[in-house]
Amino acid sequence: MPSLTYQDAGVSVEAGYEAVRRMKAYAESTFDEHVMQSLGSFGGMYSLGEQVLVSGTDGVGTKLKAAFALDRHDTVGIDCVAMCANDVVCHGAKPLFFLDYIATGKLVPEVAAGVVKGVAEGCRQAGCALIGGETAEMPGFYPEGEYDLAGFCVGMVQKDKLIDNTRVRAGDVLIALASSGVHSNGFSLVRKLVEMRRDALDEYLPELGKTLGEELLTPTRIYVGPVLSLIERAEVHSVAHITGGGFYENIPRSIPKGHSARIEKRSVRVLPIFRLLQKRGGMEEKDMFGTFNMGVGMTLTVPAAEADGAVALLANEGVEAYAIGEIVAGGEGVSLC
Repeated sequence: MPSLTYQDAGVSVEAGYEAVRRMKAYAESTFDEHVMQSLGSFGGMYSLGEQVLVSGTDGVGTKLKAAFALDRHDTVGIDCVAMCANDVVCHGAKPLFFLDYIATGKLVPEVAAGVVKGVAEGCRQAGCALIGGETAEMPGFYPEGEYDLAGFCVGMVQKDKLIDNTRVRAGDVLIALASSGVHSNGFSLVRKLVEMRRDALDEYLPELGKTLGEELLTPTRIYVGPVLSLIERAEVHSVAHITGGGFYENIPRSIPKGHSARIEKRSVRVLPIFRLLQKRGGMEEKDMFGTFNMGVGMTLTVPAAEADGAVALLANEGVEAYAIGEIVAGGEGVSLC
């Protein structure tokens, strides 16, 4: 069996880059003096004097197919909040409020309520309020029994505490925050390797210690509380949320031009689910690290002198954290050695 890639699953990363390139000029034509960055940051930033609003929007993606197959709808809402709130906290902002959007061909009240139950739980974990949303019933547009779910989050941070990548220096240490699993990215490829049927998802796998469905529906970890706590007590130079595009697309967003990240592969604590997926797809290691989080849901860049203390502080907050590499002068992107 040839090695599978994200492209084989129908997702073109290059098309995504090209789409952003084409959209950028249209977006920038709407900017006023309060907009603080162009496209490409983890969150959109809008200055209000000494305060900055940071916003993020995202969906759950095709992870929903696992929820449909298992008829379990109370966890995907957590994923929806996590995908947005984790982006917002990358800039040091505290999420304030969240709105959700559910679209379906035929509204089933108990299913919609289950979804929002998960959204509310995600908001509690992120420390923000669920203040509204939209439920759209669109007959004939979605297959029976299916829906789409997306959300929007707004946070706030003092301008002098805003985190971007401008303070990152050569010698800074890159700290990994452990993920809870696949999170909510790469599922188009997962679905090439795992059939989204109840019998397949109900299979118990000893290497996972649970069924495949339980593993895949494990909600995305929400890092807001621990990261904000660390920012108050230590020097954090940048933060990256490891989502679609894995290490190679997301970590560079937290590094300034003229610098790159050197990561020791053996230091990355790869979760069993990723070994299983790699084996099933015969995937190359580079494709794995370029698609999935591999067990690292977020990275922080801190001064070398602060690294051990940051790891200890995160452990006290209940987050497994460890050093995986450093920032070096020159080059670009990420190298795994």
